[in-house]
Amino acid sequence: MQPISLSSPMSDQDREITATVMRERSRLGGFIRRRVADAGEAEDILQEVFYEFVQAYRLPEPIEQVSAWLFRVARNRIIDRFRKKKEEPLPEAHDIEQVDGADDAWRLDLALPASADGPEAAYARAALIDALQEALGELPEAQREVFIAHELDGLSFKEMAAASGTSLNTLLARKRYAVLHLRDRLQAVYDELEM
Repeated sequence: MQPISLSSPMSDQDREITATVMRERSRLGGFIRRRVADAGEAEDILQEVFYEFVQAYRLPEPIEQVSAWLFRVARNRIIDRFRKKKEEPLPEAHDIEQVDGADDAWRLDLALPASADGPEAAYARAALIDALQEALGELPEAQREVFIAHELDGLSFKEMAAASGTSLNTLLARKRYAVLHLRDRLQAVYDELEM
């Protein structure tokens, strides 16, 4: 009696899939890593692409140019990851009081997409900056001054209170109203950019 083999022999289709994965893995991995800073996220995208490849390869209709197909799917997965990233909310007034001692904890320039992350991120950053400038122009002067002094000039609320003679709570309230207006105004831009 022959022992029963638990592993079945590979089919021709499985051999072709394995050969393609082995041939394209390093080139495709490098492509993804150049566009995604986090190594774990890059590996996840690579695995997703190969998973989709296996699923698509088993369909009756053949993939004509496998390499081009893999890179197109990888590019689409990278774009999907950037779109899924949520906007980082601006701090509420009660958060601002806690952050006031450490102004570097949250910065507006770090909340915007980095223009070095590719043309889509550069476009998103430019669109958001344009919308922000327009929305800042709509604010009452007192709110605009507090927002600009805190977010763009880096002044603490204590420094602003000392310089202007305005109470800390008044400055916090002005900033809060400015943030609420800007959130409302910029939400349409975020929705349009699918961020």
